[in-house]
Amino acid sequence: MWWIYALLSALFAALTAVFAKIGIKEVNSDLATAIRTVVILVVAWSIVFFKKEMTGIGSLTKYNILFLILSGLATGLSWIFYFKALQIGTVSQVAPVDKLSVALAILLSVIFLGEILTLKMALGAALIIAGTVVLIL
Repeated sequence: MWWIYALLSALFAALTAVFAKIGIKEVNSDLATAIRTVVILVVAWSIVFFKKEMTGIGSLTKYNILFLILSGLATGLSWIFYFKALQIGTVSQVAPVDKLSVALAILLSVIFLGEILTLKMALGAALIIAGTVVLIL
């Protein structure tokens, strides 16, 4: 079941790039990111309220909160740089290079989370890195 959500994530990430490229035409990329963030905020909280999942907020630890804040900061910076890259480059260049995050996530998960690096994952990450280098050059 996880892979269905992952494929949907990929689909919506692709749509994000195309819609963003159209939406940031002659607009400051930071302003565009701020508008997008407000939309995401409203959608995310609407889902939480609709599904009545607010009860879990009391069980958050300081550790949870710290790393969720760090994740939010990383996401915000990612979006700011992504929108700036989209404003300057083409979607067909920026979106694939942005997916270098997949290879970086694999590496960071091995280093910081102790996940096992399989040959299949290493090969996949290497291909992503190689593809990114080809696109940049």
